Amino acid sequence: MSDPRFRKVPAGRLSRAAVFGQLAGSVAGGVLAEGARRLARGERPHMQDLLLTPASVGRVTEQLSRLRGAAMKLGQMISMDAGDMLPPELTAILARLRDAAHFMPPAQLDKVLRAEWGADWRKRFRRFEATPVAAASIGQVHRATLPDGRTVAIKVQYPGIATSIDADVDNVATLLRMTGLLPASLDIAPLLVEAKRQLHEEADYHREAAQLRRYAAMLANQPAFVVPGLVEELCSERVLAMDFISGQPIETLLDAPQDVRDAAIESLFRLVLRELFEFGFMQTDPNFANYRWQADGARIVLLDFGAARGVVPETATAYRRLLAAGLVGDPAGLRAAMVEAGFVSPFMLERHSAAFDGMIAVLIEHLGRPGLFDFADRSFVARLRGHLEGIVTDRAAWHIPPVETLFVQRKISGTALLAVKMQARFALRDLVESVLAENRAAEPGEAVQ
Repeated sequence: MSDPRFRKVPAGRLSRAAVFGQLAGSVAGGVLAEGARRLARGERPHMQDLLLTPASVGRVTEQLSRLRGAAMKLGQMISMDAGDMLPPELTAILARLRDAAHFMPPAQLDKVLRAEWGADWRKRFRRFEATPVAAASIGQVHRATLPDGRTVAIKVQYPGIATSIDADVDNVATLLRMTGLLPASLDIAPLLVEAKRQLHEEADYHREAAQLRRYAAMLANQPAFVVPGLVEELCSERVLAMDFISGQPIETLLDAPQDVRDAAIESLFRLVLRELFEFGFMQTDPNFANYRWQADGARIVLLDFGAARGVVPETATAYRRLLAAGLVGDPAGLRAAMVEAGFVSPFMLERHSAAFDGMIAVLIEHLGRPGLFDFADRSFVARLRGHLEGIVTDRAAWHIPPVETLFVQRKISGTALLAVKMQARFALRDLVESVLAENRAAEPGEAVQ
């Protein structure tokens, strides 16, 4: 019996289009069947209820995870960026996509590596483990041993992924439109263009190798972090080879003493602030799988630099003003900085002025406290949601922030989610004040070119 973890990646344009066609047909068939059942019971079902049944959720998840690539990556991005604002059924699809990880069958893997290294590629290694140690949306990672005994990690890109990005993103957007979950008035075209650009960048392993070198240089004297070194002679367009760095899933940090957890998460927050205000460059994918924990030495291993990108000075300036206003408890300054950063539009702010005033008051009260900030204290979330409900349901006022802001906020929000999971406590306000003070004289992006 074949291993269910292995599933061939549809590599050709037609084969991938066929999967989307099957998915659309399957969802449509499910709508008709479910509609007939509900009508027979005397109900008058709404289209959205028919589209997002448990059965259709399962079908969508299965097919998108089978495609991997942009289809799976875009779902993961949306789930992290906007999961709390989406209907629970769609959130369920996206959450499953975060965890879905089929592997290429050995024959397909061999075909990819023959194309990259030649038919005798196995002679490059003393040992090459056929079962991946990790798999994601763009590629999968294998552990191998070089003839000199050095253990390396080999990231192999799925075939056809790079050439399918544009079509996959468009097809996922069509599926979202089919559900009726996105209002017709919401212009997502700029977001789709940027999603395609980032995904093309992530599929460029030569580019990722350059980002890995860059981060290794920037963090060379930072004992809290480990960045793998490259194995240059094995790198190619579809293969990225680097040192295999041992470590446990970052979630195991939760078993460490409180002070160790606090120090590790504070280091991550300091890194985010330095990326924003000092480096002018940020790894924008805070997926937990991109961090590993080394209990011996209390260090965090940083992985996957495909989503690293420059931070434009205007975005850094807007965040500087946002944080500065928050530190002094200036509601008017916060409102102005939110508009400047693109979190809200002037129209949305005017239309829901009272709700935003309430949210700002909650944030100033909770985040502005001196001393230790307890990320496990989520008492303010319910109060925020109370103010947010009216904004979320007002679909005419929905607004997509600029992509530059979206990617930065994605990193900040993801790091905060990890801090919550780790139940971390540290002086967040003091950290923000010190980093802003350290970088007050320098323009964003000047420190590292």
